[in-house]
Amino acid sequence: DLAPGSRIGLLGVNSFFWIAAYLAAMRVGVVVPMSEKLGADELATQAEFVECAAILADRRQLRSLGDAFGSRPVITDGALAVEPDEFWPEPRRGMGDDAALMFTSGTTSRPKVVRLTHRNLIANTTSIVEYLELGPTERVLVILPFHYVFGASLLHTHLAAGGSVVICNTFTFPETAIDLIARHACTGLAGVPSSYQLLLKASSYASRPLPSLKKVQQAGGRLAPELLRALRKAQPTSEVYVMYGQTEATARLSYLPPELLEEKLGSIGRGIPGVELVVEGEDGRPIAPGEQGEIVASGANISPGYYRDDEATREKFRDGKLRTGDLATVDEDGFIHIVGRSGDFIKSWGYRISPQQVDETALLHEGIQAAVTVGLPDPDAGEAVTLAVTPAPGVQLDEAAVLAFLRGKLPKHMVPARVHVLEIPLTTNGKVSRSAVRELLQSLN
Repeated sequence: DLAPGSRIGLLGVNSFFWIAAYLAAMRVGVVVPMSEKLGADELATQAEFVECAAILADRRQLRSLGDAFGSRPVITDGALAVEPDEFWPEPRRGMGDDAALMFTSGTTSRPKVVRLTHRNLIANTTSIVEYLELGPTERVLVILPFHYVFGASLLHTHLAAGGSVVICNTFTFPETAIDLIARHACTGLAGVPSSYQLLLKASSYASRPLPSLKKVQQAGGRLAPELLRALRKAQPTSEVYVMYGQTEATARLSYLPPELLEEKLGSIGRGIPGVELVVEGEDGRPIAPGEQGEIVASGANISPGYYRDDEATREKFRDGKLRTGDLATVDEDGFIHIVGRSGDFIKSWGYRISPQQVDETALLHEGIQAAVTVGLPDPDAGEAVTLAVTPAPGVQLDEAAVLAFLRGKLPKHMVPARVHVLEIPLTTNGKVSRSAVRELLQSLN
């Protein structure tokens, strides 16, 4: 018998068990989704940090974890095979109470955990259903983990709309996803930039007609404009929704209407229903078109803060508003264009360089599947522009060829000093972590 507000850990791949466990845990306490890709020590750290009272876990995940969860009671997916108890507890939570705790870091250092309330989840779900015009005929292919807020938002919205989800837990070979879309007549697909880079360069997505596919959602980072064009061209009968969000905003903050994709190419659009986005200058006032500032968000979907981290909460959340840390400009119509994160810019030879611009230029090379640019310490330049690239399947790349390509497209001061050809590591959410790539390249140097 768990006390109200007890934290309940949830571990497993996307499955019927995960969905049932997620909803049950949220009904009686606070659900704490964990990544199945983490090791025993990392999971133990997370369970200890949030003081999990119990764990719901897929038996397959427990085999290699030993006693990672200590003496905590563990309920597995075997419970689904047992005749259900007629007792079903009444909800004991209010709208302002925590519904979920979402980890934004998978390291064994002090975790950062975002508190999401029932009000947050309902507000963001309602907004997304409204602007995507989701209904009971929707069927989305889910390639993102449910423990990631973007993946969870697909579950929330399609449950709310009475639609369906088709689960794809294997994306190493993206053709599997294409087959599932065709077999189940999926109407929706959602992914992060690395998902679409792989689909466009390592599958038949651009050549195989998928007439059922109507809504393609892209979030979790910026996808280069040329790749957005390729994504729209690949399936002409589908609409591409470019979206922007953060875990601290439950999932979604803005979207660009698909009919404006070409006109406002590169923009994240404007705030979704119920969300106000303002780009503020250093003086705290809204910037004028062409100026640069930080995106500040407000709305019922904004988290109350971080779990057990008052200092980080005060820094990120002020007066009920979320300071995103993303730098942006606005155009004359109020559409927002992100230029990068405040800590990502590279200062080299007196220039302030956007790594995002170098990434996008590198991705114009047909043989490059993924690209990440970082600044590494350099005694002369201050920071040396350094590029990591992953070749497309079957392609051989070398540093000289990549540099020659970039010299023809970038100003001299933006051309990388070094190019490393390697497998770029992804987070447990399938996203690129620029800081992780920076650490990897520093170790190679």
